[in-house]
Amino acid sequence: MDEIADRAGVSKPVLYQHFDGKLELYLGLLETQSDLLIDRLEAALASSDDNAERIGATVRAYFQFADEPNGAHRLLFETDLISEPAVRDLLERPVVQCADAVAKLIAQDTGLPFSSAQLLGVSLVGMAQACAQRWVSEGRQTPLDEAVELVSTVAWRGLGRFPLTRAENDAD
Repeated sequence: MDEIADRAGVSKPVLYQHFDGKLELYLGLLETQSDLLIDRLEAALASSDDNAERIGATVRAYFQFADEPNGAHRLLFETDLISEPAVRDLLERPVVQCADAVAKLIAQDTGLPFSSAQLLGVSLVGMAQACAQRWVSEGRQTPLDEAVELVSTVAWRGLGRFPLTRAENDAD
């Protein structure tokens, strides 16, 4: 806590006025990063009515989040405190919220039951997160735009196989 206070430019007592200890400080950082990622993912999903573009924007949001020089993505993607319930809840929040938002769109477009669409949403979110994390840990060997295109193409080719019932319903 001494080092954290020094780096933050505050005294240790000031730090303890806001956080009872290291876990509370860590939870505060997790919450901030979780909220940031959720905001980016929601913006990506709302960026277009075209599903292929939405997928690309969502994958890009994960890659850009992971690419930030502050390394904050490691708080969400690489923690070893998963057994702590409060930490687990904050780590799951962006995955669940984004997967549910994706699932809602998939269910609307395909007519799949929400539970089935939810599995697809989790798979897309998990793929984007895992690929972004791996891309950073492997030293960004593939240019960002190319990496996003590769992952987006795989995701879209998989999802694009499901028939659109939304277009049929809109024509009625």
